[in-house]
Amino acid sequence: MVIRRRCSFAKTDGEACAMAPLHDRPYCFSHDPERAADAAEARRLGGLRRRKEGTIAVAYDLPGLDSVTGIRRLLDVVVTDGIGLDNGIPRLRVLISTAVAATNLLKVGEFEDRVAALEAAIAHGQSDEDAAFGAEENR
Repeated sequence: MVIRRRCSFAKTDGEACAMAPLHDRPYCFSHDPERAADAAEARRLGGLRRRKEGTIAVAYDLPGLDSVTGIRRLLDVVVTDGIGLDNGIPRLRVLISTAVAATNLLKVGEFEDRVAALEAAIAHGQSDEDAAFGAEENR
């Protein structure tokens, strides 16, 4: 049986902290009095990052990477910034990488369109192949 050590800090409601303590210390990183300044700085930086992410998402109108639209928007931003770079290898790498990503995105979009068309044909009770054979049989 493995015994898991827990942080010795007690919350205001009396509940114990569930985090593992630091090596050879009774407290976790967040509650160790000797690491209080480091923990405060980590919390500050985490908050700054979240605010920065939100600001950038609004400024660049980034809807996220969970849709084709969001990925396209990100590629638009990358191309615009990449074209603004000085001529050289880094600029070429950015533009080539963006072109490869855009090509792959177009392929995915085309496959999505084709699958949607097939699903619509199945939903309507006939596919293009059935329609072609049906037309020949009616002659």
